[in-house]
Amino acid sequence: MARVAVALSCTAEQRAELMALARSRTEETRLVERAKIVLACLEGKRNDAVGREFGVRPNTVGLWRKRFAATGLAGLRDRARPGKTAKYGAELRLRVLRQLELPPPKGLASWDGASLAAALGCLGRCGLAPAAPGRRPIAPPALVVRQHRPAICNQGRRYYRPLPEPAGKRAGLERRREADDPGAGARQRICPDQQRQDCLRLKSTYKRHGTVNLFAALEVATGVIRGKTTQTKKRVDFQAFMTDLVAEQPPDREIHVILDNLSTHKKNDRWLAAHPNVTFHFTPTSASWLNQVEIWFGIFSRKALAGASFASIAQLVQAIRDFTEVYNRNAAPFVWRKREVKGAQLRNTIVNLRN
Repeated sequence: MARVAVALSCTAEQRAELMALARSRTEETRLVERAKIVLACLEGKRNDAVGREFGVRPNTVGLWRKRFAATGLAGLRDRARPGKTAKYGAELRLRVLRQLELPPPKGLASWDGASLAAALGCLGRCGLAPAAPGRRPIAPPALVVRQHRPAICNQGRRYYRPLPEPAGKRAGLERRREADDPGAGARQRICPDQQRQDCLRLKSTYKRHGTVNLFAALEVATGVIRGKTTQTKKRVDFQAFMTDLVAEQPPDREIHVILDNLSTHKKNDRWLAAHPNVTFHFTPTSASWLNQVEIWFGIFSRKALAGASFASIAQLVQAIRDFTEVYNRNAAPFVWRKREVKGAQLRNTIVNLRN
């Protein structure tokens, strides 16, 4: 026995609202389509005929016919769904929010997911949230932090820049990476660079209390950072920093230093002649981001400087030292990964390279 479709009727006001929804260019596409389906049903058309007209199955037409007959226009909107069962309860949320009211750990300007998890003891007892394939697991406090952005203003950034084909100086850097054995005691690779750090207090208007220059060098094999602060960033300061670095290494060790093309890093022939075990390698022009110490500078800026306020240069220098000390406790080498680029990302990459 054939099933009989539910009979539909509506008031003039409901029909006017349906027609306005069907012509709308700002409402959701699915709501517009559902309004058109109901209007077609009100004309007396069968479900299969309406389905062919709009490219949907007859039972879909029957669903919206029944929903409109039962609750009117409200039936065309999606019903609330229970969603996934919460894995972490309100108790953890309150613990995280209370912890965020306390000063961050030594060396950090603000809390992040890892420091929150360590402070709350969640790395072991609370477990880790399951991660998507190819991604690192997320600590439970980090999930709470994400839910309450931007209220707690936790920073989260992601950078991507396509690598050009190996050529010239970059090819030399790649060969050096392949030739060096991180476990060999006869070689050492160092990536030094420098940045100017501001000491300021942020208000509606801010006051700058001075600046300090930070020299930093990353030991590629271990990830350990060696830093030094100076008031100037001249060539003599760079050479003094390099002298201190070399003095920490065995005298017979071959040291390879990766540098960008800053003028301070050039014209050091006399210093290199006095240190024959040191070789400078320069990144390609406009590609200083290939120097791994730039990754550390980004981490340092986000965790120790973003949102911080220093009343004096001494406070800024102490903050730099504190962060470096804390970072070196768990230092690990950076692992280069090259993302697979697909679809629209590939087209955008080609356009960027062409420009």
